[in-house]
Amino acid sequence: MHLSKGNASRRVFTLSTLSASCLIAFNSYAAVDCSALPNWDSTSVYNGGDQVQHVNEAYQANYWTQGNNPSETAGPWGFWKSLGSCDGGVVVNEPPVVSLTAPLATDSISEGAVIALAASASDSDGSVARVEFQVDGVVVGNATNAPYTVNWTATAGNHSVSATAFDDQGEASVVSTTAITVDASQHGNLAPTVDVTLSSASVEVGSVVTLTANAADSDGSVDKVDFYVAGQLVGTTVTPPYTLDYTTTAAGTLSVYAKATDNLGKSTNSTAVALKVTGLPTAANCRPDGLYQTEGINVPYCTIYDEEGREQMGADHPRRVIGYFTSWRAGDDPQAAYLVKDIPWEQLTHINYAFVGIGPDGKVNLGDVTDPNNAATGKEWAGVDIDPTLGFKGHFGALATYKERYGVKTLISIGGWAETGGHFGADGNRVADGGFYTMTTNADGSINHAGIEKFAASAVEMMRTYKFDGLDIDYEYPTSMAGAGNPYDKAFMEPRRPYLWASYQELMKVLREKLDAASAQDGVHYMLTIAAPSSGYLLRGMETFDVTKYLDYVNIMSYDLHGAWNDHVGHNAALFDTGEDSELAQWNVYNTAAYGGIGYLNTDWAYHYFRGSMPAGRINIGVPYYTRGWQGVTGGTNGLWGRAALPNQSQCPEGTGEGEKNNCGNGAIGIDNMWHDTDPKGNEMGAGSGPMWHAKNLEHGIWGTYTDAYKLDPVNDPSDRLVGTYVRNYDSVAVAPWLWNAEKSVFLSTEDEASVNVKADYVIDKEIGGIMFWELAGDYNCYVLDANGQRTSVDVTEQACATGNGEYHMGNTMTKAIYDKFKSATPYGNKIATGAVPTEAVDISVSVGGFKVGDQNYPINPKVTFTNNTGQAIPGGTEFQFDIPVSAPDNAKDQSGGGLTVIASGHTRANNIGGLDGTMHRVAFSLPSWKELPAGGTYELDMVYYLPISGPANYTVNINGVDYAFKFEQPDLPLADLGSGNGGNTGGDTGGDTGGNTGSGTVTTWEPGTTKAVNGETYSYNGKCFVAKNSPGSWESPTQSNWFWDEVPCPQ
Repeated sequence: MHLSKGNASRRVFTLSTLSASCLIAFNSYAAVDCSALPNWDSTSVYNGGDQVQHVNEAYQANYWTQGNNPSETAGPWGFWKSLGSCDGGVVVNEPPVVSLTAPLATDSISEGAVIALAASASDSDGSVARVEFQVDGVVVGNATNAPYTVNWTATAGNHSVSATAFDDQGEASVVSTTAITVDASQHGNLAPTVDVTLSSASVEVGSVVTLTANAADSDGSVDKVDFYVAGQLVGTTVTPPYTLDYTTTAAGTLSVYAKATDNLGKSTNSTAVALKVTGLPTAANCRPDGLYQTEGINVPYCTIYDEEGREQMGADHPRRVIGYFTSWRAGDDPQAAYLVKDIPWEQLTHINYAFVGIGPDGKVNLGDVTDPNNAATGKEWAGVDIDPTLGFKGHFGALATYKERYGVKTLISIGGWAETGGHFGADGNRVADGGFYTMTTNADGSINHAGIEKFAASAVEMMRTYKFDGLDIDYEYPTSMAGAGNPYDKAFMEPRRPYLWASYQELMKVLREKLDAASAQDGVHYMLTIAAPSSGYLLRGMETFDVTKYLDYVNIMSYDLHGAWNDHVGHNAALFDTGEDSELAQWNVYNTAAYGGIGYLNTDWAYHYFRGSMPAGRINIGVPYYTRGWQGVTGGTNGLWGRAALPNQSQCPEGTGEGEKNNCGNGAIGIDNMWHDTDPKGNEMGAGSGPMWHAKNLEHGIWGTYTDAYKLDPVNDPSDRLVGTYVRNYDSVAVAPWLWNAEKSVFLSTEDEASVNVKADYVIDKEIGGIMFWELAGDYNCYVLDANGQRTSVDVTEQACATGNGEYHMGNTMTKAIYDKFKSATPYGNKIATGAVPTEAVDISVSVGGFKVGDQNYPINPKVTFTNNTGQAIPGGTEFQFDIPVSAPDNAKDQSGGGLTVIASGHTRANNIGGLDGTMHRVAFSLPSWKELPAGGTYELDMVYYLPISGPANYTVNINGVDYAFKFEQPDLPLADLGSGNGGNTGGDTGGDTGGNTGSGTVTTWEPGTTKAVNGETYSYNGKCFVAKNSPGSWESPTQSNWFWDEVPCPQ
C-alpha cells in the first residue's frame, strides 16, 4: 500500500564461545571445544547462526535448514559452514571408500556402445567431493554428485576400468578396478557413412545455405541426419534427400558437419566443411522474453536492453535498485524535507516519482503547471540543480537534470492509495471522483474505451514533455475481492468489482501500444511498469494476472501484509512463511489439505506467484522503509502473533475490521505513528507508521531533534511521549525485525540493514531483477550531534547513536547495503522457461477465462481454451503440457476428462516454512483418444487449483512423437510443417502414455542427456532393453521398470 503521506529460539553460540586452536598438519584441521554444542538432529529446525556438532565436527547454519546433513551440505553456498573438528588434538582425516559397480567383468559390450561407468562412494568423516574414472590409466571423466557415473564410448579390446574417490579434504580412496572385454562388433551392426556439402561456401549474413548430407547404412537404414553449425544443432531430417535450409545469422568462418544415425542407434559424424559468412551480424532484437510487442511497430528495445533481453543499467548495477521519491516532502524545513539532491543517485538504477493523479477531465493531473509554487513543475530550492534549458522547474526539472548526470531512469507513478479513486484539488483536499475506477469502467460494467484512450494519451504526453523514461501504474486495486482499496472510494469501486479486471487488461494493452508507438517515433524504448499487490487474497480476484506480458517489469508491494486494519499482530514484510501466522491460522489455511500447508502472506510466495508468467529478472520484490504497528498487544512472543483489537469495535475506522471473524486493530499512535494519515475529519488514524530513522531512534531511546517539525507535543499529548524501552527482536525464519515496548504493549514491525542484507542475498540467489522500496525518505543514517544539538557528519559505525552522541535521520544505510550486495552480482534470470525449449513452434492459441468473482472464486476454476490454428488436425490422445508456479500446491486437476495431473512437482513439502523449494509444477493432459482437434477447433480444459497463480506458461504439445512450443510464447522459432508427418527438428520431451507396450523391433542406444525418447520405442542401456512411456526426459536413463520405462527382452 503506497500511502500519501516468535518462535522459541534455539540457543545460539557465537565463535567467541568456542575454544579453538590452530593446528598445522597434513590432513588435519582446526579443533574446537564442542562440549556446549548439541548434536545435530535431522528433525530439528535450525536458523542462521545456530551451531551444532556432527560426526566429531562443529558446524554453523548459514540460514534456515531442516534435515540437511552438515557433513554433506557444508560450504560457502550450502546450508552449513564447518567450524572445525571437535576434540582439541589433531584429527586424522579418514579416506573415502569407493566400489566400481558398472561395468561388470561378465558384461557383453560391443565396440561403439556408450556404456555407463558407475561407482558407489562414501566418506565417514566428511563428504565425497568427486569420483574419478579411468580406462587403461587414462582419466575419462569425473562425477561430483551421486549417483557417480560417467559415459564412455567403448573401443575394441581388453581394458582396465577403475574408480577413485576423493573427499572434501582432497584425500584419495583405494582404487576399485575391474577388467572388461569389448567385442569388435555386436550383432554385426556397422556404422553408417555420411558426408556433407554446401550450396555455397561463402555467403552474406542473412543468406540461406542449403546443407546436403549423403548418408547410407550398408547393413540397415539411416534413421536420421542431424546438421550442426558452429557446434550447435540447427536441424534434423529423417527422410532422403537429407537437406536442410539454414539461414545465417552471424559473420565468421563456421564449421558445418552432419551426424548420421542408423536404425540400431549407431552414429557417424561427417568431416567438417567451412562456411564463410561475411557482413555485419543481424541486428539483435533485444526484446525481453515474454514482453508483448505491438504488431507492425519496430520497437527499439536495444536502446535499453542487451542482446539477451536484460536491462542495461551500468557495470555496477546488474540488478535494479528502485526508490520511490515522494512529491510532498517539498517544504523548506530541513527536518522534514526530502529533495532531489538528497537522493543517493549512485546507488540507484530507477526512481519512481510519486504521485500523479487523474484529474476531473480524465487526464493525468499535476494541478496548475504555471504556478511557481507547484512542487512538480515550478518550485525551486537552494542547492537543488535544475537545467535552465529544460523549460520547467520543480521536482520534474531536478529529476531530469540529475538523471542525466548519473545515468538513472525515472518513471512517473500514477495513482497510489490516495489517488487511485480520486485526486487532490487546488486547495490540497482530496476529491473522491472515481479515478481509475471510472476512467476504466463504466457504471454498467462495460469497458470505458474513450476514458482509457484519453488517459493513456495524456500520460504518454506528460512522460515525453518532462523527460521521463516510462510510466508506473499504481492502481490499488483492480480486484474482484470485496473491500480492497481505499474505503472512501466504495461508491465507485464496489459496484464495479466484477468488471475491474477486464478494464485493467484493456488499460495495460492500450498503454503498452501507445508507449511502443512513442518509442518507435523517439528512437528509445519507453517502459511500462506497475506496483502489484502481494496478498493472496487480493490476487485471487485478479484472475491469472495476464497483463504481465505488457510490462517491462513488476514491482511487488511485498509489504503491508499485516497491519492495524485487523488485530493480528505480525510482520509488515516477511520474506518467508514461518507456519505461525495467526491470521492464516485463524482461517485454517495451514490445516486445510487443499492449500498444501502453504502460507501466502510473504515475499517468497508473491515472487513465485509472478514467476509463473515472467522471467525472474522482470520481477522486483518490495521492501518497506517504514513501520507498521499496534498498541495494547496481548499474547504472542514479545507481541509477535499476539492480538490487538480496538477496545471499542463500534469505533473502527472505515474499511477495517470487516468480515465474519475480523476485528479492527488497535493501531499505534502518537510517537509510534509519526507518519500517520488522517481521516476525512482530520483525526489521526492509528497505524504505527513512521520512517525507519525514527524507529531507530526509538530503539536507542533517542528523542529526535525533528519532533517539532512533525508536531509531536509530549507536554499536552501523552501518546507523543518517549516512554518505556523499545527492544529489537528478529525472526530469522521470516527475516523480519520488530520493536517491542513491554511497558506500552506496543509492537512495531521494522526493517533494517540486517534484514535487507538477507533479502538482497535472496534476490541474487533467485536471479530476481532487483529490489523496489517505499520510500527514499524512510532510509536512515546515524549522524553525530554537535554541542548545539545539530546533526553533522555521518557515523557509519552508528556508535554515536548508541552512546547518546548522535541521532538517526534521513539517509541511505539500507539502500547502500542493497547496492553493495548487488554491484558484483551475476546477471538476473532472463527466461520464463526453466528447461529446454523445443526447436519448432505450432500456432495454437490459449485463453484463460470464466473466472468466478469475489469469494465465489474458490476453488479457482477457470476454463483454459486451446484453439488449433495450425491448419492441420491434431490427433486424438495428443498430450499437452504447461507450467504453473509453485504458489499453488501440486494438486491441480481438471473436470473435463483431460486427466490433468502434475507430472513434475516443484514443491512437495507439506509447508513452505523458510521458502518454496522450486519454481514451477509441470502439468499435462491429453485430448480424448477417440476425438481429434480439427483445424480451427477448440478444446476447453475445465481446470481446478486452490491458490492463485499467474500464467500458465511454457506450453508444449507432442504431435506424432515430437514436442513443439506455442507460437505466441516463442514467436522467433520456426513454424513446424505438420503436413509433412512429424515435423522437422526435435526438442524437449515427448508425451503420451503407452503403458506396457512391448516396443518396436528396432533398438536405439540410450545416451544420457542426449537421447530424446519416443513413447513406444525400444532403447538399450547397460546391456538391457526398455520401452519408453510417459515421456522420459533425456536424463531419465532406463535402469529398471518404473513410471517411464518397461523392461523388455532385447530383440535378437
